[in-house]
Amino acid sequence: MLACRMGAAVLATWVCLCAVADEPARLDPFHLLEFRDADGVVRPVATADDWHQRRAEVVAGMQAVMGELPDRDALVPLEPLVVEEADAGRYVRRLITYQSAAGARTPAYLCVPKDVADGTRRAAAVLCLHPTDNQVGHRVVVGLGGRAHRQYAAELAERGYVTIAPSYPHLANYWPNLAELGFDSGTMKAIWDNLRAVDLLASLPGVDLSRGVAAIGHSLGGHNAIFTAVFDPRITVVVTSCGFDSFRDYYAGAERNWYFGQGWCQVRYMPRLSNYRGRLEQIPFDFPELLGALAPRPVYVNAPLHDDNFQAASVDRCVASAQPVYALLGGSGRLRVEHPDCDHDFPDAQREQAYQFIDAVLTPQEAGRGEAPPR
Repeated sequence: MLACRMGAAVLATWVCLCAVADEPARLDPFHLLEFRDADGVVRPVATADDWHQRRAEVVAGMQAVMGELPDRDALVPLEPLVVEEADAGRYVRRLITYQSAAGARTPAYLCVPKDVADGTRRAAAVLCLHPTDNQVGHRVVVGLGGRAHRQYAAELAERGYVTIAPSYPHLANYWPNLAELGFDSGTMKAIWDNLRAVDLLASLPGVDLSRGVAAIGHSLGGHNAIFTAVFDPRITVVVTSCGFDSFRDYYAGAERNWYFGQGWCQVRYMPRLSNYRGRLEQIPFDFPELLGALAPRPVYVNAPLHDDNFQAASVDRCVASAQPVYALLGGSGRLRVEHPDCDHDFPDAQREQAYQFIDAVLTPQEAGRGEAPPR
């Protein structure tokens, strides 16, 4: 009997080793100009079609960790409801909910300039994603959170844009049952809620989507904007502030951050990442690849020199790795990084640069303006 058990154990070990051996080697996330062809052979990226094969592998890696993106062929009606409305001067601020999935409603702030609300003008729109805040959540980006430098949804509405700011799952007062709704991570639920927020913008008669939608976010909102834009081509310009560095460099790769419930491995992020503790190089996607996956769309990166969460040097390494993809796709100069001399913050000067960056894509006839367009 013992011999049989030992034989079974040896067989199981052999099968596992064979399975690992059969897995394709992880492509270098910092060397994006190579891809795996249909036969599994690694080749240099020479064309846009070659890159799209690499990009597809990156997106598959995202979903292996985050869970699958739900099928958009079976969308439920949004059925937006206004919970409260306030006069905010040049715009109307509405707290709404919308049906993101059957029986599940997502809260959001919708800010509409008054000349858009009354039908005088149509406006471009911005998806505004909030940072981590377990007290006020998305209130912080509309200026209700009592924290400076986070009110970009309000400032962009003042500037003339329609803005929407959904809550992030498992923060403040938004606690959807992820498993019951079929989500494997808070990250994928957030992506889905954001896609549905863009659907809602598209349904509004005063919104002009002819040049797409912008996505902007700080910290949690910074990587949330990147993740969402990878899956949604309607997002044509991205602003990410203090939102990322390479997974390998996150807090210098300290193992304590890669246990279930810690760092990126929390339920509201991607708990499956805890499976990669001690082998971060095997995570099937990383931020250099995500930046490349956004090419050739314009991306503005705010990466402070003294950010204690995400290292500026790692950000530069990620950006440099993605630049060849931008060049390949005709987007040279569209991936921009700024390094203010501050900590984990989104200072006034960088927010203004970011707004002008958005203007240049969504309202090029008004780019460079310092305030909302004349009425």
